[in-house]
Amino acid sequence: MKTVSLGEAWKGEADCLNCALRNSVLFSGLHESDFEKIHKPINQFILPAGSSLYHEGDEAHSMYTIRSGVVKLTQFLADGNQRIVRLAFSSDVIGLESLLDPHYKHHAIALRDIEVCRLPAEVVNKLSSENQVLHKELLKRWHLALNEADSWITQLSTGSSRQRMANLLLKLAEKFTADECELFTREDIGSMLSISTETASRTIAEFKRNKLIVKHNSAYKLDIDNLTKILHD
Repeated sequence: MKTVSLGEAWKGEADCLNCALRNSVLFSGLHESDFEKIHKPINQFILPAGSSLYHEGDEAHSMYTIRSGVVKLTQFLADGNQRIVRLAFSSDVIGLESLLDPHYKHHAIALRDIEVCRLPAEVVNKLSSENQVLHKELLKRWHLALNEADSWITQLSTGSSRQRMANLLLKLAEKFTADECELFTREDIGSMLSISTETASRTIAEFKRNKLIVKHNSAYKLDIDNLTKILHD
């Protein structure tokens, strides 16, 4: 773990030229004088896939900006099964509830190796109260997170398993390249789509047979046109 002052991060010192504090839209409206008022450091660190950033119910003291990798936000159902309610990718901010709520609402677990910046909630709250640009950007982030959650409910939890799978692949392609994406475990995909692991495996196998997804290096190349047609079947 690397500890970096806010001032160092903003100025691009300590190997932070690509730090989310400096380049993220979230903090783009701040000035050096804003950071000079804050003395509490941020933490920048790397975690391997499968590691947890925080758990549902933990005390919420920090928010996190994803520099690289993918994080799944999950909740557990009464029967003990997990439901993935959202994915967070590079430049996304998670743990926003720490600004208003004493406890986290999800389990945040790395699906891929991740690099993150941990931002003290009290620091962000203080900056937000003194800078209207940041305050508006935080409201925008809340709005984006709400829209993404609504999208998962309406697009990934309704329709046939084929339609749900096609929707997921198209959404993932938007996060990677124009017509490629990475796939996660069948268990995670089932949790994202609210289908069984077996159904997820059968649907992916069908898509492979029909050349809707074709292995390409470490990712899968997608037949965007025909995947889109499945949504209207």
